[in-house]
This record gives sequence, structure tokens and C-alpha cells, in this order.
Amino acid sequence: MNFKSMNLDFQKSGGLIPAIIQDVETNKVLMLGYMNEEALAKTKETGKVTFFSRSKNRLWTKGEESGNFLHLVSISADCDNDTMLIKVNPAGPVCHTGTDTCWGEANAKETKTDISFLAYLQDFITKRHEEMPEGSYTTSLFKKGINRIAQKVGEEAVETVIEATNGTEEGFLYEASDLVYHLIVLLTSKGYSLEDIAKELEKRHK
Repeated sequence: MNFKSMNLDFQKSGGLIPAIIQDVETNKVLMLGYMNEEALAKTKETGKVTFFSRSKNRLWTKGEESGNFLHLVSISADCDNDTMLIKVNPAGPVCHTGTDTCWGEANAKETKTDISFLAYLQDFITKRHEEMPEGSYTTSLFKKGINRIAQKVGEEAVETVIEATNGTEEGFLYEASDLVYHLIVLLTSKGYSLEDIAKELEKRHK
């Protein structure tokens, strides 16, 4: 799981911090809850999002009654360290009314594949790097180390150039996709992500 470095200020809001819950695949905002330090610790420990219920005055794991758990993917803090963005894989409708989100929206993935999938892919590869499940091609790359991963990026770059100059359009897109995938693996192995690339490009653009 991806837990970015955080120094959360729980005391600013009396011990509770708002947690925005977002579906990692669709990017839909599902709900807003509140966490104290104990709820955050339990969330990390169990992998199921747990809040502090102000009405029940106790910890409350979303789905403990309905079974519609929010399976944790990543947690990050905002710039003021007083709000969290938690990305999840929901096990069912999130709202107690039965709707997908607490705003009555359908939590459906866009029918078209768009650039937001790259963010999902980055999170997926980061999770592979943290958990290193057996039988995964991505895991095998990480185990081979930086040199081999860098070599794969070079190989895919050459194949992309060949397809661009002497190949087919389909082949070019296929090899370019391989190149981007292996580049993300290399970035992750070095402790970086596509976000760092975006920041660098934005800086140059300015």
C-alpha cells in the first residue's frame, strides 16, 4: 500500500481530520469521513478504511454491517497536513441510502480509456513494489534490480523508434505502451513517480 510521508496535524481540528474517499479506478469521490489517530492506525493495519463516528462516538469501519468495505490503496495528506485523500477499491455502494456515492452519483468508469489510467497504473506498480507478490512480471523486474530495469527501458525505446520509422501504427502504439510501462517501473524503483515527471515538465513549461 502507498502511504506517502505525512505529518498530520490532528490537534488543529480538535483531534479529527477529514478524509476524502476516492475510488482509485474511476477517480470518483465516494464520501467524506473523519479520522482520529487511532482510526488512521487501524486503517493502515487492517487495510479497510476506518473512521471515527461522531454520532456513535467510536471507531467505525465502513462496511462492518453491510459488508461494503473500502479496501485501502493509498493515503496522502494535503499541503496543510490537515486533510487526507484516501484512494480505495470499494466493495459495493458507499452511501447508507444504497447509492454508489454520498452524492448520489454512479461510480462508473469512463467508457473511453483516458490519461487518468496512467495514475491508476502508477498506483498499481507502486503496490507491486511494496508487496512483491509472487508470479507477477512487475515483481520479477523489481527483483532483477535497477540495471536490468534500465536495460528494458532502453530496449523498449529502441523498439518504439523502429516501429515509428519502419513499422506499423499498431506496432508503434504497442511498443510505446511497453516503453511507458517500463519507464514507470524504473521511476518507482528509483523512488520517483509520474507525478515527479509532471512536476518537472510543469516547471519547464513555466
